[in-house]
Amino acid sequence: MLLKQLNKLDERDFAVLRGPLESGRQSPKSIAGTLVMSTFSLALFVYLMYLMTTSNTNFPYKDLVFYIYSVVTILLIIGALFYSIPAIYKRGQKMQYFMMVLVSQFIFGLFFFLTTLLLLGMNRYFLFDESSLIMIAIMLLAGGFILFVFTWIRFIILLRRGEYRTGSKKGRLRNKFEGKTIVPTAIIVGTSLSLLVQSVFNNMFIFEGNVIMLVIGSPLLFFTMLFILPEQLVILYCKYRFESFNFDKDGQLIPMINEVDEVNEI
Repeated sequence: MLLKQLNKLDERDFAVLRGPLESGRQSPKSIAGTLVMSTFSLALFVYLMYLMTTSNTNFPYKDLVFYIYSVVTILLIIGALFYSIPAIYKRGQKMQYFMMVLVSQFIFGLFFFLTTLLLLGMNRYFLFDESSLIMIAIMLLAGGFILFVFTWIRFIILLRRGEYRTGSKKGRLRNKFEGKTIVPTAIIVGTSLSLLVQSVFNNMFIFEGNVIMLVIGSPLLFFTMLFILPEQLVILYCKYRFESFNFDKDGQLIPMINEVDEVNEI
């Protein structure tokens, strides 16, 4: 039903979402660099997941969780490196962007969702049994689902109102930030966060406040990623529907139809 709502909209209704593409922040070359750097975070988080699942935690099926997490991580690393090759991503921009969405949601969403449950199950710090952890997991997933649905519906409403057209208030506001955005920002943030989490785990048995900080911050990151997921999916949708959300063989963003018409009139 929501997809039908998107199909009713014109290319101009999504114009503002081209901002990250126009600035180069989400160009194929930039995404390729982000994917390469993300492999280090993925590998580090597998190690951290190993530390948590081998500790004294009441989290049910922790060995199975670590096995599945490790297998998926290996597949994501292979996919990230594959779509970092110029000859590949130039012909597969849509799949490259999809890979970026998967990697970002996996690193900053799923990992911190599991981190919350695994840490809460540690007898050294908390007293949650298996049934309590399952209930917490259900509550987090339910809350995340509600947030995602609410954000998705709100996003559709804003699109229908023309809030993402060129010249709109939201468009002008986003353009100010896009113009100041540095291409490797995502790489720096991801790497810094990885080092921070590693530092916390290396010292968690010295200062228990670090664990409390992770337990509080992890669900916030999980919900934040679900909040931005609708926009990521809409941009992916636009890349499949409109040529103007893709780059040509020379690495230049393909202009929108109305931009081409304006040039032809001149």
